[in-house]
Amino acid sequence: MVAIHQIGKEVTVKMKALKLVIVGGVAAGASAAAKARRCNENAEIIMFEKGPDISYATCGLPYYLSGVIQERKRLLVTTASFFRRRFAVDVRTNQEVIHIDPIGHKVVVKDFTAGKEYEETYDKLVLAPGASPVIPPIPGAYSPMVHTVKTLEDTDRIFSYMQDTQPKNAVIIGGGLIGMEMAENLALKSIKVSVVEFMPQILSFLDREMADMVCRHAQKKGIDFYLFEKVTAIKQKDGRGVVQTDKGRELPADLVIMAVGIKPNIQLAKDAGLRIGSHGGVVTNEYMQSSDPDIYAAGDCVESTNLVTGKPVIFPMGSAANKQGRAAGANAMGRKIAVQGFTGTVIVKVFAQTAAKTGLSEREALAAGFTPFVSYIMAGHHAGYYPGAKNLRIKTIADHSSGRLLGAQVIGREGVDKRIDVMATAIYNHMNQEDLIHLDLAYAPPYSSARDPIIVSGAVSQNFQAGDWQPITPHDLQQKIKAEGDFVLVDVRTKRETEKTGIIPGAIHIPLDDLRKRIIELNSEQEIILYCAVGLRSYVGHRILAMHGFREVKSLTGGFGCWTYETTGESTRHPTPRI
Repeated sequence: MVAIHQIGKEVTVKMKALKLVIVGGVAAGASAAAKARRCNENAEIIMFEKGPDISYATCGLPYYLSGVIQERKRLLVTTASFFRRRFAVDVRTNQEVIHIDPIGHKVVVKDFTAGKEYEETYDKLVLAPGASPVIPPIPGAYSPMVHTVKTLEDTDRIFSYMQDTQPKNAVIIGGGLIGMEMAENLALKSIKVSVVEFMPQILSFLDREMADMVCRHAQKKGIDFYLFEKVTAIKQKDGRGVVQTDKGRELPADLVIMAVGIKPNIQLAKDAGLRIGSHGGVVTNEYMQSSDPDIYAAGDCVESTNLVTGKPVIFPMGSAANKQGRAAGANAMGRKIAVQGFTGTVIVKVFAQTAAKTGLSEREALAAGFTPFVSYIMAGHHAGYYPGAKNLRIKTIADHSSGRLLGAQVIGREGVDKRIDVMATAIYNHMNQEDLIHLDLAYAPPYSSARDPIIVSGAVSQNFQAGDWQPITPHDLQQKIKAEGDFVLVDVRTKRETEKTGIIPGAIHIPLDDLRKRIIELNSEQEIILYCAVGLRSYVGHRILAMHGFREVKSLTGGFGCWTYETTGESTRHPTPRI
């Protein structure tokens, strides 16, 4: 890359400018181009984008359809003309790279506007083609009323379709992030929405009992759910659209949203001989460098590292794509910026409720070989005496032996994002759950309690590590009830609470404040399981019984508020007195 020019007897050496080609725009590609320019003013940078827009807010698309975001231009992060002016990048929209020749260091480009193909050379290349929606092999999946939500062009098509047809009924196939966001935003347009999900729960990144809370909230807002059910056909019947399922159901559908997932766009990478991982994404090192040292990759097409397990995962989030693209652009210019991986932090708004997760779920922790210690708490998002306090439900997953925090899930109306971000930071720094109690978090009545829910979570772990508390999860208790084991289940709430909500089947009722005087009614040699509304009173009862010689006492972690199974009326059972 050296050009030598002889002028008389003098010889001048001029370095040839490095040429960077970027395949794809949006989050990863645009971030790579901007960072590359900030690292090298002299480089020649060309960015190819097969669509008309180089960078837009993918996660904002459902909110434009409902009118929450009123102007389309608000979705545009930047335009091609602005990018050219600000970053001196040769932006080529409506042009798709269809082949990479890594030996010849060139790409073949299809220009849709000119209707021709041509070649472009490169010194370094950043691959950021993103991912595509999965379209399952369902009869009728490509009919005009079926749409995906991945690009701004997809959204434009849905917007026009809705204006032309004024749909009254919509069916969303898939209950993941996009599915639930679309369910809310279509409902805001007074469209009757049904969600069909082949798994037994929505939002599969959550554990089932947490997802069920979100599902019940959405049902109250008018969304119908058909879980553990598969779509078998999409067709016209009697002049209207119908979605058929394997349960023999026929759901009216003027509009169908296909939201069953996405797959990395890796065909270019495969054809170029790049290494593809077990999860179907391009394999890179921490510097976003592929198996070809002159080709970098970023965004939805790559595999990332799960920072809890150390194993590869596909993590198709805009936040991840931005970090990866930034690093790829810098490193293509000779820098060394590492992307260590991700804790897998996800957050979604579903009507008035927010659900978030970071790290591993309980299910994922078990699959990864951990023995998880699971705890739940329910607490206000700020001081209870300050107006407007809303309950947060927090589930934490830690390693049983070491106490290392593995994951957390938070559901509530307010303050969810704050708590999940603290948990994500703790997991990134390999903290134990008990360490949370030592954090110095902001406190004032409008923002938190003197004992923030994060601090309470740490205290719960501290109690467990000290042997002062033995939890049982709702799932494990439900299994014990089904097995008709030899134990006594005690509801320590007030009589008014039990009359209002019912009780867990088989439970006896002894209010906490009566426990000391009625302790003679319980057998200290028998397993006793206590529960209250959220877990605090059952913990107090737990300590009372333990200090009176009861050997096997457990508390239902999260209390009745986390119980998603069957309930019954107020108990008429009586305890079996100890001998």
